[in-house]
Amino acid sequence: MTGTPIRVLLVDDEELVRFGLRTVLESTGGFEVVAEAANGAEGVRAAEQLRPDVVLVDIRMPMMDGLTATRRILALPHPPQVAVLTTFHVDEYVYAALAAGAAGFLLKDTPPREIAAAVRAVADGTATLSPKVTAALIESYVDKRAAPRKAQALRRVAGLSDREREVLQLLGSGGSNAELAGRLFVSEATVKTYVSRLLAKLDLANRTQAAILAHEAGLLED
Repeated sequence: MTGTPIRVLLVDDEELVRFGLRTVLESTGGFEVVAEAANGAEGVRAAEQLRPDVVLVDIRMPMMDGLTATRRILALPHPPQVAVLTTFHVDEYVYAALAAGAAGFLLKDTPPREIAAAVRAVADGTATLSPKVTAALIESYVDKRAAPRKAQALRRVAGLSDREREVLQLLGSGGSNAELAGRLFVSEATVKTYVSRLLAKLDLANRTQAAILAHEAGLLED
């Protein structure tokens, strides 16, 4: 495989999990595991020193949990993309990490053939959650916070054009670029432009934060 490899930092207190991820990524090609860390504090230091492209962070770890580590890593100048590692599809800590700016999550029992594709999608900013997972995750945790956050979310989306609102709704449903292109009758390149402009306008880190905002604002109820 040609091109610059995607530089990955693995942060998990289970050595076997780190070994498995390293093995899968390095055997696939196109990835370089630049370091491993056994807790969140080590992970934050490594992210700051090594400036990886992607950090895979376990949610539950000693010394500093993955949620705190995610927030600190994303607060770094020019932060890497972050995906959280978990054993559950729907988990309050996963939701909090996504709301904080993580691009997605990776189940620890993900089949090896899917791991590389998922990490590559996180690296290039096209990571999406499946519609089923998006719905379950966001309905479980956004609804609990709807009263205090809905008004703020509505203010944030009030200035969107009709097309921007449509794009945000589609992101809320977990659509891929190809699916958005089909729904909007435009090319995938145009979709990427729409999404990039929308994220910049709303000051969002990624598509996952856009999906959360869409649900908080009730756009999928329209």
